[in-house]
Amino acid sequence: MLHINAQPLLAPGDGPIALVLAPTRELAVQIQQECTKFGSSSRIRNTAIYGGAPKGPQIRDLQRGVEVVIATPGRLIDMLETQKTNLRRITYLVMDEADRMLDMGFEPQIRKIVSQIRPDRQTLMFSATWPKDVQKLANDFLKDMIQVNIGSMELTANHNIQQIVEVCSDFEKRAKLIKHLDQISAENAKVLIFVGTKRVADDITKYLRQDGWPALAIHGDKEQRERDWVLGEFKAGRSPILIATDVASRGLDVKDVGYVINYDFPNNCEDYIHRIGRTGRAGMKGTSYTYFTTDNAKSARELIGILREAKANVPPQLEEMAMFSGGGGRSG
Repeated sequence: MLHINAQPLLAPGDGPIALVLAPTRELAVQIQQECTKFGSSSRIRNTAIYGGAPKGPQIRDLQRGVEVVIATPGRLIDMLETQKTNLRRITYLVMDEADRMLDMGFEPQIRKIVSQIRPDRQTLMFSATWPKDVQKLANDFLKDMIQVNIGSMELTANHNIQQIVEVCSDFEKRAKLIKHLDQISAENAKVLIFVGTKRVADDITKYLRQDGWPALAIHGDKEQRERDWVLGEFKAGRSPILIATDVASRGLDVKDVGYVINYDFPNNCEDYIHRIGRTGRAGMKGTSYTYFTTDNAKSARELIGILREAKANVPPQLEEMAMFSGGGGRSG
């Protein structure tokens, strides 16, 4: 805000002064809400530019002039190519969840966007992990950088979360899910269930609803309006069971999630940490259940390390799997 207030006022046709890039629609909206809180008293205007929503209102905001744009890379490229905005006035660039944007394949778009921004800018990059591709991006875009590490550089879980891992077959997952939901139901807690694909999200939601559970799903094929409604129902507790793909694993900001269930284990242990981190927030306790199958064996050794660091129980079957799989090192 101080940086923006120190710049000359926007003239007609000017693009924004500050640009925040985010990987998902949910995170872009969340950042916009915070920008509005801090910017309203300073008359600093903002808009969020993301796919899955009508372009018209976004274009009108850009053409009226805003000091801050929060955008997902794909929709911003679209707006730049159709000349709905420009980046000539950008002197403050933020890349939030840079590792997530690279995971989602946005590196070409990020490089294209940054190439249109003047080099004498201030750049901030936030990343939950520090693999080699993120390090390269930082070296390419940040000059004379100062690196701030919060917490350990090693992959560790929040110790307020009780981690329970159950080794099972795919066939056993549904029965385990119902068993755990039965145990949880008396607490009236919010439950976030992560699955690997959109199809599984829809299948599990249908299965649970037919069984009488108040479940809704969120994934990338849902229209933005429906996603907003689903998140609203979950936050309000009217539908306390949310089934999600990883599109929601970092952008989801719900403070009182009591349980996370990894119905499908993610592709890597970094995503496992981020998923279970949706519970146990703001000093509260949380619980995660994880269904681990032989298909996930390559992650067994690394998962054991995370469990041991948190002094959590390590199932003997998981140790056996790690012994025979030979996998589990962090990639980077």
